[in-house]
Amino acid sequence: MGLFKKKTVIKTYDKENKKPVIKASICNGEQVAGFKEIHTGKIEEVMLIKSQADLDEFKKMYGIDGKIEKEY
Repeated sequence: MGLFKKKTVIKTYDKENKKPVIKASICNGEQVAGFKEIHTGKIEEVMLIKSQADLDEFKKMYGIDGKIEKEY
């Protein structure tokens, strides 16, 4: 029961040098969404993904369309 709807603020990321990825653990299946630096391969973790709703929220937050690549 809430009177106010949670606002989704669209954030930006460096589309020239970073790409969205999901880092998934082989051991326990934990998934973390973030951005991978194209040149260095370093991943900046943004949020934990526990469900499809979390993934949808991440995509909406950064204005991402389409499928996000998974890395193990």
